[in-house]
Amino acid sequence: MRQPLSYPWLDLDVDDPAAPAIAVRVDIPDTRAEVPAHRHRKGQLVFALGGGVTCRVPSGLWMVPPHCGVWIPGGMEHSNVATANARIFFVYIEPGAADLPERCCTFSISPLLRELIIELSDRVEGDGARGELLTKMLLTELPRMPVQQLHLPISSEPRLNRIAEALAQDPADRSTLAEWANRIALSESSLARLVA
Repeated sequence: MRQPLSYPWLDLDVDDPAAPAIAVRVDIPDTRAEVPAHRHRKGQLVFALGGGVTCRVPSGLWMVPPHCGVWIPGGMEHSNVATANARIFFVYIEPGAADLPERCCTFSISPLLRELIIELSDRVEGDGARGELLTKMLLTELPRMPVQQLHLPISSEPRLNRIAEALAQDPADRSTLAEWANRIALSESSLARLVA
């Protein structure tokens, strides 16, 4: 069962131009949680320290396993679904503040970058010089991270989308082509042609 996220940070102005980067920590309770489709001017890094997150954008699903982060450019509609008991961080980055891709991608997150994100999310009012330094370091390190291939494209074919959704819900599913074909009321050969 998915619960919509209801946290005080949802009221935060993530598009505040005065802050080149804003980091927020979210601890998910013992039920899966969802942030419905939305968009904002700033780009967003979705980072999982524990548990997992799936980000949906118009072109596909992006998996966010622990110690990885998905980059979503500013202005792109997206939604996020987190596993139960996940610890995730959202980092909102001002356009042009760092040399980041104009498309979604999954970054490996180094121990240094992980700690920068955690520290930036714990930042308190009046932490000016230290906060600025953490932000500069984060914006320098993030573009240097290796990109991982954890993307599941979304097809325009509704039956293939059902399979993609099922795999996103249960990535450990090892069903055969024949089993998938049976679930979506196709012959095995018809499904094989659709995915070829």
